[in-house]
Amino acid sequence: MNTKADGSQNSYALLLADSWQDYQLLDSGDGMKMERWGDVVLVRPHPQAIWPKRKDGEWSGWDGFYHRSEEGGGQWQFRRPLPESWNIRYRELTFRIRPTNFKHTGLFPEQAPNWDWCMANIRAARAAGREVSVLNLFGYTGAATVACAAAGASVCHVDAAKGIVQWCRDNAALSGLGAAPVRYIAEDCQKFVKREVRRGKRYDAIIMDPPTYGRGPDGELWKIEEHLWDLLKECRALLCDSPLFFLINGYSTGLSPLVLANLLGELLRDSGGSIAAGEVGLPAQRDGKILPCGHYGRWNADGAGHP
Repeated sequence: MNTKADGSQNSYALLLADSWQDYQLLDSGDGMKMERWGDVVLVRPHPQAIWPKRKDGEWSGWDGFYHRSEEGGGQWQFRRPLPESWNIRYRELTFRIRPTNFKHTGLFPEQAPNWDWCMANIRAARAAGREVSVLNLFGYTGAATVACAAAGASVCHVDAAKGIVQWCRDNAALSGLGAAPVRYIAEDCQKFVKREVRRGKRYDAIIMDPPTYGRGPDGELWKIEEHLWDLLKECRALLCDSPLFFLINGYSTGLSPLVLANLLGELLRDSGGSIAAGEVGLPAQRDGKILPCGHYGRWNADGAGHP
């Protein structure tokens, strides 16, 4: 189902990341998920996996287990020596994986359907003779940036953490895109967007993955409920006269997919096109159970905002 760009209809679609070969969700339950990253099996917390896990021995074959601390944070336990990092592939893309102190691995595999969607939009525009520029805000380690660059777009990648931006550079190089037209910006996203507006910069498409709460490198406070709409309005001024697409990813449990659809409907009510919103999920190898992993809202100019 789709919603009109004026937000007059709501829609929902579940996107499954089911085209992986180097990654697999093996099982989930009791607040944990068991995943295969290449030939490494990791067990990590997942707050929405509140159903009971099965008690037989299949959960015993892990290489790394992240134990959450009651005081916050946690630490990894490894059963065998692992490399500091290793690579996995998705289609023609290659990503560096590394277990971090905050349980993350540097990649959100559930986002693969959105990478596919962005690439399809860019390739269609390029086939019609259009050059495409993409702004990726809160870009993290750059999976979406690398996907867009691989499809032929020029990309501006922005994240507040310098080390994370370097990780994006590494992923681009691993994917054979070290010389691709990508700008790597380590800066607070709100500040960067305001400056781009003052410069009169325009983009054909915008991707963002705003956090629920955070601080920029100079202590700038971000709360998604208070600041997202203002950021979106600034981003609207950055879109060209005939924008291609707009994608918002979300992991905040306080915002539903329909909130993202409504925001995009307000933002792009005079632009035509269509909007789709919903959840992204990972199917478990063991029993096919779908693990909810976040939500999205996306607008598409040609009326094909649906999956």
